Amino acid sequence: MSSSSSSSQTPITYKDAGVDIDAGDALVDRIKPLARKTLREGVLGGIGGFGALFEVPKRYKEPVLVAGTDGVGTKLKLAFEWNMHDTVGIDLVAMSVNDVLVQGAEPLFFLDYFACGKLHVDTAAAVVGGIAAGCEESGCALIGGETAEMPGMYPDGEYDLAGFAVGAVEKSLILDGKQIAQGDVVLGLASHGVHSNGFSLVRKCIERAGSQLPSTLDGKPFREAIMAPTRLYVKSVLAALKQHQVKGLAHITGGGLLENIPRILPQDLGARLKAGSWPQSELFAWLQSTAGIDSFEMNRTFNNGIGMVLVVSAAEADAVSATLRAHGEQVFTIGTIEPRGDQAAVTVL
Repeated sequence: MSSSSSSSQTPITYKDAGVDIDAGDALVDRIKPLARKTLREGVLGGIGGFGALFEVPKRYKEPVLVAGTDGVGTKLKLAFEWNMHDTVGIDLVAMSVNDVLVQGAEPLFFLDYFACGKLHVDTAAAVVGGIAAGCEESGCALIGGETAEMPGMYPDGEYDLAGFAVGAVEKSLILDGKQIAQGDVVLGLASHGVHSNGFSLVRKCIERAGSQLPSTLDGKPFREAIMAPTRLYVKSVLAALKQHQVKGLAHITGGGLLENIPRILPQDLGARLKAGSWPQSELFAWLQSTAGIDSFEMNRTFNNGIGMVLVVSAAEADAVSATLRAHGEQVFTIGTIEPRGDQAAVTVL
């Protein structure tokens, strides 16, 4: 009978179906000490619960929560190909905490989502190690996450990442760009490289170059230069916000300088950036020449050397720059705020 034949078949375990619970447990054991290093005021529970608990610090009088989420994009394809997994976790954190930061918020905690077809504990631990390092560097607690092993959804050796950051800002100190005025100065903070946007074009450039890839760029081995993680601007910018009046912040991600700066400008004002006011690195020069694109397209696709922009009054510009430099940033005065007129919101001339 069919019932007896089915009962005599070899049992199929979850592991046989492609999900290794033991590997998941091993990864959690590897993650716990990493997460512990990121603990800060407000954390009420450790990794392993069904929900992550966080108490907004009592020093906030009227706290407003600011949330951000992002991924790493096609940069992951190079991580798989080159077996370089230790920096993409930093990218994941930076993409979200830098976005939260531009509202004037202090990042408080972070959660990650790691999905793969087959869980390789060493690879996942390297990725999460980067996430923990990014959290530690930005003063943000890693208080939870999800590891999803989904056979058949991803090729072996590949994975996807998503991250979620929550920060807090005093209601009276929210940065919305409304105070930006004609004559204000645009400051640019140097990036670490491509960060985590434009990698579909980066990969096309690598493909086009074939065997003619440079051995080094900006003093680093080629692959290290390409995979350099997104710079975390949290601690330096928070220091500037504490000491000075900053009118607006823009994280330069997808869409580059031309698409991100307008997001903080009043409708009648534009940013007039001065070409050559910040250096073009060997990395971006190589990408531009290999892709054969003009400066407009470079500034619309990549951060092109500027990863964060601040708008401040002309009177405050030198003092803000000095504070940022004291906290390790390379600062360039890259433009001014002028009436928009019939020009584009951002021009580089």
